[in-house]
Amino acid sequence: MPYPTARHAAPGIAPMPEPPPMIPPGRGVRVVGDVHGDARAFASAVATDLFVVQLGDLTDYGPDSAETLRIAFRMEAEGRGLFLLGNHDLKLLRALRGNKVRIGPELAETLEQLDDGLRAEVLDRLGRAPAWLHWGDILFVHGGFHTEMADSLPEPVPEGRVHGVLSRALYGEPTGRLQPDGYPERSLRWVDRIPAGLTVYCGHDRRSSDGRPYVRRGAEGGVAVFLDTGAGKGGHLSWIDLPPR
Repeated sequence: MPYPTARHAAPGIAPMPEPPPMIPPGRGVRVVGDVHGDARAFASAVATDLFVVQLGDLTDYGPDSAETLRIAFRMEAEGRGLFLLGNHDLKLLRALRGNKVRIGPELAETLEQLDDGLRAEVLDRLGRAPAWLHWGDILFVHGGFHTEMADSLPEPVPEGRVHGVLSRALYGEPTGRLQPDGYPERSLRWVDRIPAGLTVYCGHDRRSSDGRPYVRRGAEGGVAVFLDTGAGKGGHLSWIDLPPR
């Protein structure tokens, strides 16, 4: 379907979504997984002639979330790549907006690293980051696929809690149960809903058992590729290079 281009609406009517960012025609893409503050690895990942698509979760856990953000913002400003919104990025954004969020030690450390200028840039850049992006027969998203992503744009990030398709994009598909480590248990049932011919590149879930991106084929023939291999959490940063479409 054609994407709308209007960004504003009459009073009382919700604004239309931002036009999607574009991957330059004829360019190959480097898909980069969750960075989580591993600025040194991220600097290596973006040192490429390929167009970079980073899948979200730039911050928290690793040693230098501030420098990771600066690298991402500089990359975007120079037209060399873009980043999607992840759930940790959203939590940082909401904390800086003054929304009520639980500030654990990882987020507290990230906030402590940000000077006033970087805080202002975070509010602007993360507030405009897309939650998913299409590229031919490929979909890039942080958390998980929803069938409505096939013909819709990411919604603007609300001030309050996120719901529906945006929630799936950021958090995947929680089961409602907690794991022994206290974190929400997440299902991969959404992989079975990916239609044949579509490949979804995502992060969020560290499903790899061998340090390499984890590939899972769904019941309808679609494929999910999980690129979170533990950067900032004792693992390493992974990326995959894709040829031009």
